[in-house]
This record gives sequence, structure tokens and C-alpha cells, in this order.
Amino acid sequence: MNSYLPSASNTPTPLFALVDVNNFYVSCERVFQPKLEEVPMVVLSNNDGCAVARSAEVKALGVKMGTPWFQMAGLAKKHGIQAYSSNYTLYGDMSNRVVQVLKTFTPNLEVYSIDESFLQIETVLKQYQDTLELGQSIKQSVKASTGLPVCVGIGASKTLAKFANHLAKKHQQFVGVCDVNAMPKSELYQWMSETEVGEVWGIGRQITKKLKAQGIHSIFDLLQVSPQVMRQQFGVVMERLCYELRGTSCLQLEEVAPAKQQIIASRSFGKLVTSQAELAESVATHAARAAEKLRSQHGVTGALTVFIQTNPFKPHEPQHHQSITMPLSDASDNTLTLTNAALAGLKQIYQTGFRYKKAGVILNLISDKPTVQQSLFDDIESKGKSAHLMKAMDEINNRFGNAVIRSAATGTKQAWQMRSGNKSPNYTTQWDELPVVR
Repeated sequence: MNSYLPSASNTPTPLFALVDVNNFYVSCERVFQPKLEEVPMVVLSNNDGCAVARSAEVKALGVKMGTPWFQMAGLAKKHGIQAYSSNYTLYGDMSNRVVQVLKTFTPNLEVYSIDESFLQIETVLKQYQDTLELGQSIKQSVKASTGLPVCVGIGASKTLAKFANHLAKKHQQFVGVCDVNAMPKSELYQWMSETEVGEVWGIGRQITKKLKAQGIHSIFDLLQVSPQVMRQQFGVVMERLCYELRGTSCLQLEEVAPAKQQIIASRSFGKLVTSQAELAESVATHAARAAEKLRSQHGVTGALTVFIQTNPFKPHEPQHHQSITMPLSDASDNTLTLTNAALAGLKQIYQTGFRYKKAGVILNLISDKPTVQQSLFDDIESKGKSAHLMKAMDEINNRFGNAVIRSAATGTKQAWQMRSGNKSPNYTTQWDELPVVR
């Protein structure tokens, strides 16, 4: 028997709920600006380039995800589309608030993405009349606590819960909550027949093309195919998805996200950069951000890579894409140590005469801090002071705002920072930007 198939036991049959915030970035903006309700709007990517979130009104106009803002200019003028710069500080905080609400329903929770969480709910159902009442309670609690609208999908597996959430979003008759586990089989199969196979969680465009070439166009079509046959053609992941669609839970809830084996901090510049000094500021900033992420997962890194690149979309200009990996004598999570290594690497790869568009830092050889072998020549006292300094810096930044305390190498003006021409205030994380009711 395959190891991922559940074994017989006296434990309740797993039941999952997927809670997904509707149009998350757009909804976050609307919470603090009610005037934007029902107004067509988009949230733009770094440097106000492309649409990364669209309101329902904009989707109805046919605007696709990733459409460049300049291509929407005519449509925006005609329909009054409002464009906002990404405010990741606000979105991250609102995401955390949603998760705190969800934890009041069950501790068995997996934060799948910034706007989606899986809940395992079979052990808490006795408090409610049925799953739909639980789903509506979740929906109303999140709305009351955060102002954000969510949809809830419920199923016997994570894949079915994802499918149920899709139905809850697309069809008003479900009033935002859909439980495919409680449906008659005939009704469930009808919905599956009407839904394209590409909507199955984990099936991308390329696999969708291959499936359709074999006559598998809908989810119901996939349901008719042997999981073993799918494994032979597409691998074990597809086999698991097939079992999941049949109601057999093969994908366990990950209550603690696995530590990342590589951490990347990078961002395009708001303007092209030519000087080493400005590049150094950006590299130091990325090194600090990466170090903070590293400490949050209790890891240390044995090497880091620095890279710089010009704009590949301007082929008429001189091009320079260069990177260098800097090994560390001792694995570290110290911002100052990583910054010094990154700046030393930048000094080796920087060349004059180029207009740089992007720079970044990649942390490699990541390991758990408690398991790192100590060196015979370690200065235990200095390492202790370093750990206390990093802890104090993280606590201050978490309390008073990102990068309140930072190394001088990151600069003060940071003219290279990405463009954010219409960014909303940090309503929930900055005292001087709190919303005011008049």
C-alpha cells in the first residue's frame, strides 16, 4: 500500500475547510476606504507595473492578471478604474489578523498563503448544527473582526476543499460557503462536469494541455481515470490529487511551515542605478531583510550570493548580469556579518558604465541554528552579544515598524527604492498613519 494513503484507525474522518479572502489586496484597501466599494480598482506590482489584484468590476471588464498598467490607460479613463500601489506591510498585517480569528475556531490550521488558510474541522463540528453553520460563522467572524470578505470551501480532502471554495466564489447560490462533502453525489458530479480540469488545485497550464489532449476536459473526466494510470504518466503528485478528488485525504495539514532552504531578497529599482554607492545601499537593505527572515526560522547561513543586473528589456543598452557567492567562515544569522559579506561581494562584481535595474541577495547553505557545530576557536561571549543585539533589533522593528533600526549601510534617502505613486497609508502598523474618523 502507498505510504501516503490513510491507515484504518478510530480517529474521525478528516474534514477540511479552506478560507480564502476575496480579492485580498483590493479588499484590504476597501476596508479603510469604504468609498472604493463597487469602484473598479486594481493593485499594481512593484514599481506600479502590472495588475496583481483586480476587483470584481475590473475582472468583468476583461482585464487579466498581470496586465501592464499602461495598457489599461484607455480602459481606466473610460470606466474610472482606480490604481493603487502595493502596500505589503498593510496586507501582511491584515493577513495575520485573519489568521488570529481563524485560530479561535480550531488550532489545527495551515497558513497556505497570504490570503488562504486550511482548517481541519472534524473535531469542532459538534459545536454547530452542521458544516454550513460553521462556515457561515467563520465568514461572519472574519468580516466583523477585520472587515474582509471571505469564502469557505469544505471537503473531505484539501483538494476537495479547494474545489468547494472555487464553487463558493463563483456561484452566488452558495452564499459564500460550500460543502461538497455534504452534497448528493449526483450534484457533486454535475458541478465537476461543469468545471474545467485546470481548476484542480496543483494542475498547471502544461499538464492541463496534456490532459485535454487525452480527452480529459473536466474534473469529472479526471475522476473517471485510474489514479495508477495518472501516476505512470504524470507522477505521484497527480496520483495523490486523483485520490483526493475521490475523498481520500493524502495531503496532510502542515501546521508549521517547513523552513526555507534558500532565502531570496530582491527588488527592482524605481530608477536605473549607475553608482556603486546606491547599489551598496540596496544590497545592504536586501541582506538585512534576508537576515531577518533567516532568524525568524531559527536558521543560520553558510554562504550568500549577491547579484546585480541591468534591464534585459532594453537590449540596445549595454548589458551586465553578474553574481558572486561569498562563503562565511562561520555560519551566521547576524545582519552586520551578512551585510559585510554582501558588500564585499558587490565590490568584486560591480562595473562602471552600466545602468542597473535590479540587485539582490540569496542566502544558501541554510541549517538549523541549534544543530550547528561550534568551532574550537569560537568567541562565545561575542556570539552571545551578537544574538542579544539581533533579538533586540528584531523586537524593536516588529513593534515600531519595519527597519526602524537598521545598519547605516542601507542609507537614508534610498532614492533607488521602487516607485509607489499611489500607496495607501500603513493604517494598522504606524501610529502616525492610523485612520482618523471625522
